[in-house]
Amino acid sequence: MKALVLGAGIAGITTAYELNRNGIEVTVIDREDQPASFTSYGNAGLFAPGHSYAWSSPAAPGILLRSLWRNDQALRFRPTLDPAFWSWMWQFWRQCTDKRAAVNTTRKAKLCNYSLGVFHDTVNRTKMKYDGKDGGLLYLYRTPSAFQSAISKSHILSEAGIDIDTLDSKAIAKADPALEPVTDQLAGALFARNDESGDCRMFACRMRSWLEKKGVSFKFGTSIVRFDLTGNEIDAVITDKGRETADIYVLCLGVYSPHLARQLGTKLPIYPVKGYSVTLPTAGRNNVPARGGVDEENLVAYCPMGDRLRITATAEFSGYSRDYSPADFRHMMKMARNLFPDAADYEQPEYWSGLRPMTPQGTPILGRARHDNLWYNTGLGHMGWTMSHATARITADLVAGKPPEIDLAGMLITC
Repeated sequence: MKALVLGAGIAGITTAYELNRNGIEVTVIDREDQPASFTSYGNAGLFAPGHSYAWSSPAAPGILLRSLWRNDQALRFRPTLDPAFWSWMWQFWRQCTDKRAAVNTTRKAKLCNYSLGVFHDTVNRTKMKYDGKDGGLLYLYRTPSAFQSAISKSHILSEAGIDIDTLDSKAIAKADPALEPVTDQLAGALFARNDESGDCRMFACRMRSWLEKKGVSFKFGTSIVRFDLTGNEIDAVITDKGRETADIYVLCLGVYSPHLARQLGTKLPIYPVKGYSVTLPTAGRNNVPARGGVDEENLVAYCPMGDRLRITATAEFSGYSRDYSPADFRHMMKMARNLFPDAADYEQPEYWSGLRPMTPQGTPILGRARHDNLWYNTGLGHMGWTMSHATARITADLVAGKPPEIDLAGMLITC
């Protein structure tokens, strides 16, 4: 059997791995010149089941509205004239209830926890190196009220199988000595001891080399134009370089998945949510964080990666633009300097912005729709690094006719 994987982001790379592991001949197509060069390029690096909360929460509409006149909000609302934007926002707002947030968070948490086990299996099999750090991630709170609210809310993650501890200021300093100078600013932290971190793009690029040795083919610099169809079957993918055929096709095109699916009469509820990151050199610096984490009340994430420190922030609901200016990074840089003033060379930032393929629920879209040989593995949102190993394994299981190991309620495509 031959498979054509459309997209070489982390979802496509992990899907290629799982299909190849099942004995399928795999070719991967991507318009970029290397793997993980779009959404996965500068992501947070946190492999974080302990941060599986749904963004579509009762607090989200208020945050989005305040962001119209305030630039310090974790979520930013920047309306566009795109009808798809308003359709998606309406679906997102409908999810912003206590009941729906609890359901979506539970589904995300179970998927991410399962993904952690699949990830370990993959790393053990491939011996992949990716500037990884295990041993847990810290979720920091600056005010007692926010900390107590987080403790109360964390039960939903614990019930989904995620190991969460509460830490006071002394325990925070013990977990990461780099935070000891600023513990007077912290009311406490949640510590997800099984969460990890690492360079997603490094993993994807090295996995590409590993897969090529296993016979997987990659066609980069190749744009997908359309499908050729016969009834309920995909006959071929037409690219700007020619015609590609396979027995099965897997759509892993992130924010561009809806554009191609629309040709097939399938409407995917995926829209980009923009994120920003800055990568800083740490060589020769002091008090580099020992582990990654999130300054929760500012929603600024940090992640040590070898001799670099990655800082990420902001979820901007603004369409497909990837434009940015230095001002967009001002808040996250301020927060990073506050937590780790000596950890990095803040005068040498590498700026980046990317588009997360979000669904209103925050859960991915998997399975088959109306075409018998087309499978979907898309819409992984802000947790692509964390979810991808699970969704790839699930996709390979579905292709093989094998029941997935977890419940897929709310994640199977229905249109």
